[in-house]
Amino acid sequence: MKRILDCYIPAICFLFLFGSCDRKDTGEIPLATVTRGVFYIDLYEEGEIEAVRSINISSPTISWRYGNLKITQLVKDGQEVNAGDTLIVFDPSEVQKGIVEAEGRLEISLAELEQMNAQHQSDLEELNADYEVARLSREISAIRFESAEYESEVKKKEIQLNLDKAGIALDKAREQIENRIKIQKEEIKQKNLAIEQDRARLNEANETLSKMFVVTPSPGIAIIARSWNSGNKFQVGDQCWSGFPVIQLPDLSSMKATVKINEVDIAKISRDLKVEIKPDAFSDSVFSGTVSTVANLAVNKDESSKQKVFPVEILIDGTHANLLPGLTVSCRILIDRIDDVLYVPLEAVHQEGDKYFVYKKTGSGFDKTEIERGVVNSDFMVITSGLDEKDKVALIDPFLKEEEEKKQESAPKE
Repeated sequence: MKRILDCYIPAICFLFLFGSCDRKDTGEIPLATVTRGVFYIDLYEEGEIEAVRSINISSPTISWRYGNLKITQLVKDGQEVNAGDTLIVFDPSEVQKGIVEAEGRLEISLAELEQMNAQHQSDLEELNADYEVARLSREISAIRFESAEYESEVKKKEIQLNLDKAGIALDKAREQIENRIKIQKEEIKQKNLAIEQDRARLNEANETLSKMFVVTPSPGIAIIARSWNSGNKFQVGDQCWSGFPVIQLPDLSSMKATVKINEVDIAKISRDLKVEIKPDAFSDSVFSGTVSTVANLAVNKDESSKQKVFPVEILIDGTHANLLPGLTVSCRILIDRIDDVLYVPLEAVHQEGDKYFVYKKTGSGFDKTEIERGVVNSDFMVITSGLDEKDKVALIDPFLKEEEEKKQESAPKE
């Protein structure tokens, strides 16, 4: 009897140790349960929150005479503002210099006009005096002609010539006055035009000065735009082109997320697809939305990349205080759904050639089980055969883990 027990003791110990190791190994292997339910075909993309409607606050359009627009004061990015608040102040020094110069030119032009009027009056008085002398001379010549009845023919002829000469002089004097009046009118007209130009230049300078102080027409949150030159958001000291958008005032009552879909996936995207939106800043919050616009033309992903993408806009349902323009979000676009199917995490599925298999947990360990796969999404795979609901499968290769542990145990200890 003792010999029989002696023979069985090693076998019993081996079974005990094997069973203990098997339970320990399976306990440390991460498992997943085969699930039956609705399977969603989805696509994850990073995007950014924007307002559907917003007011663009642009730099003023000014004349080249006043130089470049340099920002000397700028509202903080994301600051809440009220209607009438000053958002941007541009350097007004060149405009103020232009105002001083325009005022000086206008003052000189007005003085020149006054001087011109005085000179014109003096010239006309002189011409009128000449005309009066010519008129009197002609009257004298006419009297002499009337009194020359008893004079000789030669004398009469001489008096007649003097009368004609006086008439010519009188006509010439009258013509000079008329011509001088026309010239003076044209000179006055030209001077008045110059004065109007000076006034217009002064008015333009004053209007430009008021444009240097940009105020908001409505309340909202000020979002600073990016400079075309640097790619960074505008800041004090930057220069910008006339008419370039500097600040956006978004309407927070209607928001959207804009994502860029790779050209290989764009065929899957269509309008009205449902979307789950998760802001990076509020990872515990999930919002819903709907694909509203799919671009027809591809664009470069960024300035340094030739990869083509299609911008897609997602209209967010409702209004939410935490959703602000500029937030980065992760968008899960639900492309399709399949009801009543089995699926497992992608980590549980392995491939050898054109065959797929999993490691299904059994009472004694794991079995390598071949499966038939269906569609996949970013996290799961549909199983069409080879597994049943509630089966347990390993998320890693359990035999590979066992071999690694054996190597570690057999390695010499230092």
